[in-house]
Amino acid sequence: MSFPSFPVSFSSASPLAPYGWDEDWAAAFAPYAAQGLLPGRVVRVDRGQCDIVTPQGMFRADTAFVVPRDPMRIVCTGDWAAVDPDGDPRFVRALLPRRTAFVRSTSSKRSEGQVLATNVDHIAICVSLAVELDLGRVERFLALALSSANGDALLRDRASAGDGAAEALVVLTKADLVPDAATLSHLVQDVERLAPGVQVLPVSSATGEGVDVFNAIVSGGTSVLLGASGAGKSTLANTLLGHDVMEVQATRDMDGKGRHTTTTRNLLVLPSGGVLIDTPGLRGVGLWDAGTGVGEVFSEIEELAEGCRFHDCAHETEPGCAVLAAIEDGSLPERRMDSYRKLLRENQRIVAKTDARVRSEILRDWKRKGAEGRAGMEAKRGRIR
Repeated sequence: MSFPSFPVSFSSASPLAPYGWDEDWAAAFAPYAAQGLLPGRVVRVDRGQCDIVTPQGMFRADTAFVVPRDPMRIVCTGDWAAVDPDGDPRFVRALLPRRTAFVRSTSSKRSEGQVLATNVDHIAICVSLAVELDLGRVERFLALALSSANGDALLRDRASAGDGAAEALVVLTKADLVPDAATLSHLVQDVERLAPGVQVLPVSSATGEGVDVFNAIVSGGTSVLLGASGAGKSTLANTLLGHDVMEVQATRDMDGKGRHTTTTRNLLVLPSGGVLIDTPGLRGVGLWDAGTGVGEVFSEIEELAEGCRFHDCAHETEPGCAVLAAIEDGSLPERRMDSYRKLLRENQRIVAKTDARVRSEILRDWKRKGAEGRAGMEAKRGRIR
């Protein structure tokens, strides 16, 4: 029995080209083309079904055939898939290997990650300037984004993580609400200090400030907007699209927070080229295998640690600790160190759930601290006597 097949060779005239279809995706799809399946990109997922764009147009497909045991491999917005050419219902038969995936840990106590977007080239962290900057939250987002960009949190379907590198940037939205240019410049510098080398871009959908620059960045490839509710993601998406596609609601005046207007992740084609994935506001951003990202966000601390007297210095009470010396002389803010410790501990707990070696290291550390505590108490009792 023969099947009609979708042309394997890439063509810029393909109806999928605006969605990111290229020669590499065409080559990856070749085995499925021989089976008569259609290529398509997932633009929205909702309760076991997905909206998918194919050479035949947009239709809804069932994902029942690709439900894996691993929750990180369920169908996600941004995926490329092989789907039935006809039938009612149509089914997604397979997912093409992902180039990148942005993953956070779930709120459950189990060791699970949640994939928020796949096959992305730019990770745009949206932070509202309508409220006071929460630098700790920005550091958390950056750690996760930089880990995804550098291969820690990627679903490593490719031969090397570098094949799927994504670029992280911070978009400071609602810049028009900042009273003056000097204050805005200071806010940008505060964020730039969190992760040297990461682009920080102030934008305003109301005045158009920075929108052209951001549009130029996202016009190539796939970009995902991440941030809390009220960060202005959907408003920014509508500005780039040139008309209102995503519903938006006003934020509360008292705290600048917004309601979850966007409830699903949606992939949108931009008029200037490229595609954009708008996501619901994130209340919690749990780290997931984000060691590389934490190291990059706090690179100055890791550089200082190289000057410590002991190679395994915990930067707590050890003599000759270069990190503690920097805190003492004021060159390293104590807030930064507290944030660094917090994210390291959290990431270590996540990794320990699946890594026996890390669990052993944590146990040894607990025993060491317990022994030090007991020794301190004994010394204290001896002095009292």
